[in-house]
Amino acid sequence: MASASGRAREAGRIQHRSIAKSLEGEWIDRDLVDHHLVASDLSQTSRGLSHAQGLFRTDRNVTPGIAPAADQAAAQWRVDDGLVAYQQALTDMDARAAAIAVGAACELVWLIEHPPLYTAGTSARPGDLKIERFPVHTAGRGGQFTYHGPGQRVAYVMLDLKRRGPDIRRFVATLEEWIIRSLAGFGIAGERRGDRIGVWVRRPDKGVEREDKIAAIGIRVKRWVSLHGIALNVDCDLTHFSGIVPCGIADARYGVTSLRDLGVPASMAEVDAVLRREFEPLFGPTV
Repeated sequence: MASASGRAREAGRIQHRSIAKSLEGEWIDRDLVDHHLVASDLSQTSRGLSHAQGLFRTDRNVTPGIAPAADQAAAQWRVDDGLVAYQQALTDMDARAAAIAVGAACELVWLIEHPPLYTAGTSARPGDLKIERFPVHTAGRGGQFTYHGPGQRVAYVMLDLKRRGPDIRRFVATLEEWIIRSLAGFGIAGERRGDRIGVWVRRPDKGVEREDKIAAIGIRVKRWVSLHGIALNVDCDLTHFSGIVPCGIADARYGVTSLRDLGVPASMAEVDAVLRREFEPLFGPTV
């Protein structure tokens, strides 16, 4: 006869498989993948999983780095000038990810800027849209409300995680590390926070326990190809964030900042060069 603990483990596995099946077509959020994902419960479709569903264990000891397979082509590094319409970006990103999934295109890191807009992730709360200053778009990524606009570098990262290794927690930790290393290149100490999404900078000049968010992370994974990615505030108008509660964080101790706000007047080209330099040791070569 099976022991009580054995029966409990089997019941958990059955529940995990049932939940994974029912969540087909949902998204994966940075605060959800902060813990270990039970990869054996996933197939090649999209999944959205939460702490409450018990599919994660608390273990933040992840070594960043998610290298390509030995026979994979280098990822394409693409930088677009001008402002790219959000819906067009989503369409292009979905098409490229679908091509990557079937081996018809190489991976892509796509660096762009958007016109001023707000996006609502799958966890967005209506009350966090305080003033509709700009168009609001429903985004196919995890997370809550965020702002995109001129002076913010958005990097859409489309990688084949099935070939690189289906470890979403490691992928997100590597995105965080990429941002942190890039900020260090400008003399800025970016840090992770276990209870808050994104990359943060301490602001003792603003008061005790004050911190500002300088970069956001929100991803979607479909057929084990990643979509969406990161948004780094370079020289954007920080007052544009006032229309939302960024990423649902309303605590007055936590605000938003940018390279310019921190006294670093870097050009977008300079930022792009550092992003590429720090990307390759973590994710592999680009062309």
